[in-house]
Amino acid sequence: MAAEGKAPTAGEYIVHHLQHLQNQKQTAVVDFSVFNLDSIFWATLLGIVGCFFLWRAASKATSGVPGRFQAAVELLVEMVDSQAKGIVHNANSRKLVAPLALTVFVWIFLMNAMDLLPVDLLPAIWHVAGPAMGMPDYQRVVPTADLSVTMGLSVSVLLICLFYNVKIKGFGGWVHELFSAPFGDKWFLYPVNFAMQLIEFVAKTVSHGMRLFGNMYAGELIFMLIALMGGAWSLSATGIGLAIGHIIAGSVWAIFHILIITLQAFVFMMLTLVYVGQAHDAH
Repeated sequence: MAAEGKAPTAGEYIVHHLQHLQNQKQTAVVDFSVFNLDSIFWATLLGIVGCFFLWRAASKATSGVPGRFQAAVELLVEMVDSQAKGIVHNANSRKLVAPLALTVFVWIFLMNAMDLLPVDLLPAIWHVAGPAMGMPDYQRVVPTADLSVTMGLSVSVLLICLFYNVKIKGFGGWVHELFSAPFGDKWFLYPVNFAMQLIEFVAKTVSHGMRLFGNMYAGELIFMLIALMGGAWSLSATGIGLAIGHIIAGSVWAIFHILIITLQAFVFMMLTLVYVGQAHDAH
């Protein structure tokens, strides 16, 4: 990150914190043989944690007065179920779609919430453990600030939508819709209709993943900038002012960021429901 024994500059600090722990060095702009190991690890771990808490709530559910944890999970389940009923009108499909939406919300919320940890906490631990295992000293802990993760999620939603398009309309019916909507079932409009359908699928998928990535990446950068304020403190009026500003700004942004991480998880879940609901509708 910087020369041995020399403190990194602000630019070096941010660049270092934005580097992923990867299985190999990237040799091209698009290289599908390179994996961001830190994103995979934290996303998998948080997915397991989210599933565990949901399973725990289900296994400990009682018909009597619920505890705080059970009540919170029940409110969440009811919220997701009511949204699913209002968007996906096929009751049979909701048996899969509603739990999927709940899982998406909890998983993305947990991944977003990693942004609330101190910026240097887990990277500092990895600074000792990583090199000791012969691995590079890079560690990013917010999976949703990684474009490959958010686009992977949005592509997964696209595949689910394609599945329901075929299941609900039949393969022939869906192919006919690709060429007959949105401008009408006229042979001379087939190329235009098909092009518009492709643009719609691509636009929805890209915007779905980019929206989540952009918000979380920006939030991560702001936390890094606030951390730099704390790192610049010294026994001077300016240094003490920066330290106090670091504490105040960090606290205010963390409180505001709680709303952001929740809202982004909710938006991604709602768009998932909307896109799946659209797959059920005939044009």
